[in-house]
Amino acid sequence: MIESWVIKDDTLVPVSSDAVLETLRSRTDSGRLETWLKSSSGRLLAFVTNAERAMVMLLEEEGDPGEHAVDPGAEGSSGGFVLANGQDDEYPDEDTVPIGEAFRLVAHIVGTGSWPAGVCRVVDR
Repeated sequence: MIESWVIKDDTLVPVSSDAVLETLRSRTDSGRLETWLKSSSGRLLAFVTNAERAMVMLLEEEGDPGEHAVDPGAEGSSGGFVLANGQDDEYPDEDTVPIGEAFRLVAHIVGTGSWPAGVCRVVDR
C-alpha cells in the first residue's frame, strides 16, 4: 500500500505528487519557506527553502533524526531558510539541494514512499 500524504498545517486533504509541487511553489512564492508533510503511516517529510536551495528531510516519526538529501561537492553555505517560528537558518550548501531537485525529490517520495534511486542522502540517525 502506498502512503497518502497531507500538508500538516493545511486541511489534511491528501495531496498527490503533482499537487504537492503546486503547493510548495505557491507557499514558497508567498514567503512560507517551511512545509511539513505527514504520511498515513506517520512518517514526516520536511521541505525548507530559501527559494534557491532546499533542505529535504524524511523522518520515520516525530523525534526521529531522519535522513536528508545532500549535494556532495557543493561549496559554501546559504542563508535565508526561514522557519515558521521566524528562525532564520543557514546551512552548508552540501546539506541542501537546488530547489528544482528538491521539488523532484518531494514529488517522488509523495508518489512512491521512497527516495529516488541514486539520490545522495545522509542518514542522521
